[in-house]
Amino acid sequence: MTEPQRMTVRHTSVYRYSEPVSFGEHRMMFRPRASHDLRLLTTQLVITPQPARLHWLHDVFDNSVAVATFSGTAAELRFRSEVTLEHFEAPLPDYSLEPYAATWPFAYTNEEATDLVNARSRQYPDDEVDTWARAFIASDGNTGTMAMLRAMTLEIKSSFFYVRRTEKGVNRPADTLRHRSGSCRDFAVLMMDAVRSLGLAARFVSGYIFVPDHDPAQGGGSTHAWLQIYLPGAGWIDFDPTNSIIGNRHLIRVAVAWNYYQALPLWGTWHGAMHSFQGLDVEVSVTEE
Repeated sequence: MTEPQRMTVRHTSVYRYSEPVSFGEHRMMFRPRASHDLRLLTTQLVITPQPARLHWLHDVFDNSVAVATFSGTAAELRFRSEVTLEHFEAPLPDYSLEPYAATWPFAYTNEEATDLVNARSRQYPDDEVDTWARAFIASDGNTGTMAMLRAMTLEIKSSFFYVRRTEKGVNRPADTLRHRSGSCRDFAVLMMDAVRSLGLAARFVSGYIFVPDHDPAQGGGSTHAWLQIYLPGAGWIDFDPTNSIIGNRHLIRVAVAWNYYQALPLWGTWHGAMHSFQGLDVEVSVTEE
């Protein structure tokens, strides 16, 4: 690995209301996942109004989740996270797949297959997605696994139009394919479903991306989403079809899950008149020290 990059991630989410309302439980996944390629140096989470109780837990995927409960009422609820970290980038990742997994199709071992059941389970089965995925299979019957996945990643980047969307949820993969447009979440879910149709294990990743030129048209300066695919010998490999990234370059993982709705950065409840909700403002910056 190269020398680490030191980065600071600032993430602020503000819920605004026209009158004071009360708040139920809120759960946050802002804290990046520490690992061999990411080291946390400092972390800070400030919530206004101050919660009655704030505690941390690890969910079933070992993501760090902050859980806040509140008393009283307020017309604004603000979450501010600031994390400084060291990111170790593999500039030219050499993925040494097991020989039997170097070409597609291949079969996971019995042990892997048992552990990866949910990672191979499709949420949106559709013939259109199946047909699109199989277009990346080599006609001569000699399909290199990494070459196939690289081609799929590049195809989404080059042939689909990125649309920034802040509202919750994702489009169905068939709709993303039909319209040839979507958000980073839509592209991640499309590629997840496509590779699952080919028998591969994939999981959803939410986090942040560092874009040196801060190009908002490609998801920079905001929360981000991509996927990981499990390949024997190499383990979980990052694929970002929005930015045509393979490997961890510029990607800061926060949460992994089998499906997108299990990796939401922030979710919770509030109690008050429906018309009082005025909006959610989100500001994210990723800067290099």
